[in-house]
Amino acid sequence: MKVLNKRYLALVVAGAVGVTACGSDGKDGEDGTTPPPPTVGGSLVTNVEVLSHSLEEGLVRFEFEITNEEGVLITGLEQASAEVAELTEKGIQRSRDGSVGGSANVSTEGASLTMTQDGRYEFIAPMAAVNAGTEGLIRLVVGGGDNIAKSRYIVVDKTENIHTTSTATCQSCHVDFLASSIKHSSYTAINAEGETDLVAGCLTCHNHVPRDVDDSGSSLNTGGYAKNSLQKIGHINHQKFEKDFAPSNCYTCHAEPIETVYSQQTCIDCHDTASVETSNLAATFNAFNEGSDMRLFHKKVGEKKAVHEQHSLATSQVYNNESGEFCTDISLFKGEQQLDLQSLTSDGTISYIGAYLHGYENASIVGRAARSYSTTFDASGSATLCFSSLDEVFLEIIASSRVTFNFGEDAGYDGVTLHGYSDALSGTEYARRHSVTADSCTTCHTNGSNYHKNGSYNDGGLGCIACHNNGQDRNAKGSAPGFGPMVHSMHWGVGNTATDPDGEANSAAKLNAENCVACHAEGIDINSIPNQYILSKAYNGGESGVMTSPVTANCFACHNDESAKNHMLQQGGEINVEKLEDWYTLPTSESCATCHAEGKSYGIEKFHVFKR
Repeated sequence: MKVLNKRYLALVVAGAVGVTACGSDGKDGEDGTTPPPPTVGGSLVTNVEVLSHSLEEGLVRFEFEITNEEGVLITGLEQASAEVAELTEKGIQRSRDGSVGGSANVSTEGASLTMTQDGRYEFIAPMAAVNAGTEGLIRLVVGGGDNIAKSRYIVVDKTENIHTTSTATCQSCHVDFLASSIKHSSYTAINAEGETDLVAGCLTCHNHVPRDVDDSGSSLNTGGYAKNSLQKIGHINHQKFEKDFAPSNCYTCHAEPIETVYSQQTCIDCHDTASVETSNLAATFNAFNEGSDMRLFHKKVGEKKAVHEQHSLATSQVYNNESGEFCTDISLFKGEQQLDLQSLTSDGTISYIGAYLHGYENASIVGRAARSYSTTFDASGSATLCFSSLDEVFLEIIASSRVTFNFGEDAGYDGVTLHGYSDALSGTEYARRHSVTADSCTTCHTNGSNYHKNGSYNDGGLGCIACHNNGQDRNAKGSAPGFGPMVHSMHWGVGNTATDPDGEANSAAKLNAENCVACHAEGIDINSIPNQYILSKAYNGGESGVMTSPVTANCFACHNDESAKNHMLQQGGEINVEKLEDWYTLPTSESCATCHAEGKSYGIEKFHVFKR
């Protein structure tokens, strides 16, 4: 027996009615009759165009038109609801008892939902505390039930500057909150123009004012609507990030100055959770509301940020000195001014100056040529690092450099490091494919510090490549080889749990792994990945002597079950095959790009999100 979904059935019936209801074209000499536009009684998607709204004494009046997924007018709407979260001296507030702001649906006493013409409705939502002068947030949603799909939540109107974060700052990490598995993601709202308005939608329920509780801790219907204010959710939940996220780096979420804070509790929530002294908060809180930018009070993050922004590093081409040593010169600049590295090291401003020599082939780092050096300084302030001999000989040799500013107890982790790479000894210009953006790492890892061993998050983790590259055969906690595969695995593969003694997943697991645009803002061109093996003991239980083809290495970092592995191998991919002499000069035989390059029948963009 064939079963029709009720929504589809409504479309079929409405289509049949549309055919029989067409007006006459008219006989000779008669005017034709214009037929009414087609209608349906159901939808899979309900689109809402808000035509008008008004706040009146004790109610909100809406006029709107609804269409289905094909743009056809919908009749028979039975469900609608609305909320008003009022802007008060305490900030945005909506009490469950209706004393501040309000909410209503079609079941509320005095409410009405009337179809004024096909597809067009008037909804009157009674709210006792609302009047024509009420300011704040107004939210509407219609539909639901068996026939007409529930629409998106719509922020019909809001007062300017009522929230200090934005959809863009939230979705720099979460990318598409609606598509995520995070609690309440379905409440992600749009504005009247159809653009996502995430923060306003959340603020309608999670007000600036939390819901009151009685002496026993039980929730009351006074105060705000929800137990947790939105600012508490933002500040406290993000303190749970376990690696180098700084809740005090206000610039991450607050792109614009914050000059008004409605409640001192906003500060206390965060400081108590972080076990930070709160005795001086009153004076600081008062300063917020006198025009001071709250973000400036968290100075250490600002100081680290300034180091990155104000300084740059230059690393000279590798050369042989008179003694035949292999050398590179490192110079530090503040703007156009060259700084004296020797004096900065002596006074403790700089904690580390270092370099490595690397093999370089096909625009890739393919091994560590030397690591032991001596350091001298010249009159201009540059440091010269010379390596007396090579640990391994390569056709091309480049240098990587690191200069670390001294912050925290261990600057190798807490400091601020600038990185550089030199041109090769032969004169070949250094260039390496780097498919992530400069802020890919620092969007989430915001405290301005290093990850470890003077390796910085800045510049899309470019400094990490000095150790995590095709030829520096790292185990990386058994996660994955190289740089790209390791990052993929540490966030969404086996490496996600490798850093926790109890095997607990890290924070990245809460983000949708397919949202590759968070790091790869320009997409991925699989055809441009160098056809060059990666040494892969990280895939081999820490045992060296094996190599893996590059696209396979990246994909296997996340797609690591037997089915995925077999698919890769069938397409010429190689995982942990025997390392051969001169391995980095040999092409691989994987053919992943044939089907999975962008634009192909099974292009990577069809399964991963590369556009916001």
